[in-house]
Amino acid sequence: MKVVIADKTHIKYAEEICETIAESAAVRGTGIARRTPEYIAKKMENGNAVIALDGDKFAGFCYIEKWGHGKFVANSGLIVHPDYRGGGLAKKIKLKVFAHSREKFPDAKVFSITTGLAVMKMNSDLGYKPVPFSELTDDPTFWDGCQTCKNYDVLTRTNRKMCLCTGMLYDPEKVKKEKKTVVKEKTFNRLKRIKEALFLKKDKNKKT
Repeated sequence: MKVVIADKTHIKYAEEICETIAESAAVRGTGIARRTPEYIAKKMENGNAVIALDGDKFAGFCYIEKWGHGKFVANSGLIVHPDYRGGGLAKKIKLKVFAHSREKFPDAKVFSITTGLAVMKMNSDLGYKPVPFSELTDDPTFWDGCQTCKNYDVLTRTNRKMCLCTGMLYDPEKVKKEKKTVVKEKTFNRLKRIKEALFLKKDKNKKT
């Protein structure tokens, strides 16, 4: 099994990928924004997709979308072929596409809207935080892509403020600040322990 950045040599899998996504949505009874084989092929040509292959057999896929002039990117269309589900492949694909997104668009906020608990868990492990839709891209093209979802009427009735999907966001600037805070706290606590140890040692020496 290999998980790689897709390119034009993988276009032959585009139709199967679209069919697998549609079939999965039908089985789960969840809404999904449909994509055409041509759309998937374009993602592969631009190096904005990740594909999992078992030899020559399609096993999984996910692609990157860029919104708001590059201020936001989304990892979309995560799918694992039924023959390969339950073995942790989705997580491997998610890690690969997330790392690729961060490398290719380092300053962009990475967001996701999903109804899947498994995807939410993976997002959370990567540092995504649940946010209202107002913190996601306001690019109308992105939201227009939801028109093929069966829950689109919910989105329109709420003026794109909420839907059955949960919005999640990875903000690189906030993550950097959080990491700096954690490092400072760890350093402070370490110095505190050292001082306490020295104080106890001096106090013990005085008693003896």
